Amino acid sequence: MQYTKHILALLLCGFFISNIYAQDEPDTGKLDLKLADIWETGRFSPKYVSGYQSMKDGEFFSKVDYHEGDKNYLLNQYSYKTGKLAGTIAESRKVKPDKYTGDVDFGNYQFTNDEMKILFEAEHQQLYRHSYTAKYFIFDRKSRVSKFISTAKGMNATFGPDDKYIAMVRENDLYLINTENNMVETRVTNDGKKNEIINGAADWVYEEEFALTSGYSFSPDGKYIAYYRFDESKVKSYSMPVYNGLYPATETFKYPKAGEDNSVVTIWVYDIAAGNRVQIDLGADKDIYIPRIRWNYDGSELCVFRMNRLQNNLDLLMVNPHDGASRLMLNESSDTYLEVPDDLTFLAKGEEFIMSSERDGYKHLYLFKTKDGSMVNQITKGKWEVDQFIGYDKKSGYIYINSTEISFNDRNLWRVKLDGSEKKRITIRDGNNEVHFSSNYKYFLCVYSNINTPYFISIYNNNGYELRIVEDNKKLRTKLERYQLSNVEFFEFNTNEMLNLYGYVFHPKDFDQNKKHPVLQYVYGGPGNQQVMDRWMGAYYYWFQYLAANGYVVVCVDGRGTGGRGSSFKKMTYKELGHYEIIDQIEVAKWLAGQPWADASRIGIFGWSYGGYMASLGITKGAAWFKTAIAVAPVTNWRYYDNIYTERYLQKPQDNAVGYDQNSPINFVDKIKGNYLIIHGTSDDNVHFQNSAEMVNAMVNKNIPFDSEYYPNKNHGIRGGKARLHLFTKISKYIFEKL
Repeated sequence: MQYTKHILALLLCGFFISNIYAQDEPDTGKLDLKLADIWETGRFSPKYVSGYQSMKDGEFFSKVDYHEGDKNYLLNQYSYKTGKLAGTIAESRKVKPDKYTGDVDFGNYQFTNDEMKILFEAEHQQLYRHSYTAKYFIFDRKSRVSKFISTAKGMNATFGPDDKYIAMVRENDLYLINTENNMVETRVTNDGKKNEIINGAADWVYEEEFALTSGYSFSPDGKYIAYYRFDESKVKSYSMPVYNGLYPATETFKYPKAGEDNSVVTIWVYDIAAGNRVQIDLGADKDIYIPRIRWNYDGSELCVFRMNRLQNNLDLLMVNPHDGASRLMLNESSDTYLEVPDDLTFLAKGEEFIMSSERDGYKHLYLFKTKDGSMVNQITKGKWEVDQFIGYDKKSGYIYINSTEISFNDRNLWRVKLDGSEKKRITIRDGNNEVHFSSNYKYFLCVYSNINTPYFISIYNNNGYELRIVEDNKKLRTKLERYQLSNVEFFEFNTNEMLNLYGYVFHPKDFDQNKKHPVLQYVYGGPGNQQVMDRWMGAYYYWFQYLAANGYVVVCVDGRGTGGRGSSFKKMTYKELGHYEIIDQIEVAKWLAGQPWADASRIGIFGWSYGGYMASLGITKGAAWFKTAIAVAPVTNWRYYDNIYTERYLQKPQDNAVGYDQNSPINFVDKIKGNYLIIHGTSDDNVHFQNSAEMVNAMVNKNIPFDSEYYPNKNHGIRGGKARLHLFTKISKYIFEKL
């Protein structure tokens, strides 16, 4: 249930295809939104900058353009300064290896250091949320010839820093492929086996909860490759039926549930020239997590993140790659839990490093000494958070960050010196500013949006001066003016505990304050997540507008446990997931019931994943306030969910049974009074179908009426074909009938 903040990869993937739907419509007057246009045709998909990368010199960038006429994708190069096309690097129709007729995933590509060769992917096949297998081939820009690096599929293929080798994982073993010697392979490991040993990649739970897919890292000098080895032989298996023939098949994988055994993780360093490897000393405790490994600036040491099982203690170990010996550089601990810092940055000469911490109650950046982990100074401070460390420009000495300093609903670019001086706001528009710098930090691409405005993409210089507009989505905004849409508004209110909560609301068009309206509360509510932000929300925006056009008020409020407001607000749900969160959603319903425009007898709640869990708590613990609940892929018992996520917030079930049982909706089905629709994909590898099946069992045993919808072979996202259209048609109809 890891909720990634870095959405660029998802946007590139999603909008890479959807750009082709940016069609004009005849002007025939005001139109009504249709579910098929939201969930099937892509009629309202914004244009985006697909496949964006800064070139090595920082003066040019590459991006993928699509030509509708000949169905061709072009990898083009543009000048940051002028915006002019500097040339076409490659075309999707012309990069395929000889005699290959399959599809090429043109949006995923990697340059060599001299940018004269490109690694492309073909036959992309998804495994879990982030991982996939593919065939990889190299395109030579000079000879215009492409060649597969292997005849078999692999995963996580990456050029080494000297471009001589490509590392790749195949069938759970790590390989090095010599690009200068006819793609000769060196098999680094040879004990990989499905559901037992994984080398160079991650097991299911590391991928999901630590967002770790590539389980190896080249040293900056190219001499070594450090890699993970997962021994998951003692991890219990979970099986899912796959309905694909007369006799359903079964997909079985290792999934450690709360309180159960984990993989035993070790880290190894392979000396590429010598062909030998050493195991890193991680200490005596084997029941630990290694969420990250990072090389220092020159490859002389490897930094290993070691966390205890409860994830409230983090050690940074500095490792000698020659013999695997380690020393403790820095320790951080918490009374609750720690987030894994993803911004560790070693500075030149290796004497200092930058890393974020919540040690003062808010996420800020600190400067530490590499020698002993002592703090040099706190770089940023205040009752706001660094949402993202973007980078450090060693030439100017500026650190670039995205922060909540203006408002916790907004994200803006700032720069600051290492000593905390010269802090300056760079982006000036309130809303969400997603920033991607050129490699030389002279320019940045900014993807701007707010809750009512789709993506507005521009190129700026590093002082925040707009050089040019890349995409303004003017056609889409003009198109939307012809539909029955209302302006989304932000609001705040105080709960009975005098807690200030914030939300947004979609009002029906021509909203009448004196008329009673049914209300749908949308919720996610998971730890550190934030839904109430001034940013474009994609397809949900249109669906909420669709509901509003049919007379419904749609409201979303972030309660306790969510992000953007400091660690005490976020971490107060520790050991009691769901307890405060549902209290706050009930407080929202109570507040709504007191508004002259809300029908107190027709308040519903809808959510997906953690939000489905919240909706299920709403119809059980909040039965007095919610008439209808719709839960998609809900956790119904925290004992069924994975251990990294669940134990981070609840500890082990053996040590905190009350925290598990008093906040799992499966134990409170006898409280259900209203309408309850539970929906799940049978191939959900994340929140298992077991959650809904056991919830149904509990309701049947208590003779509690309910409604359900199940999607065979669909995973947590319930996508593919017409699945999303069918799903939201079902949900919308249920809302109209039951609310």
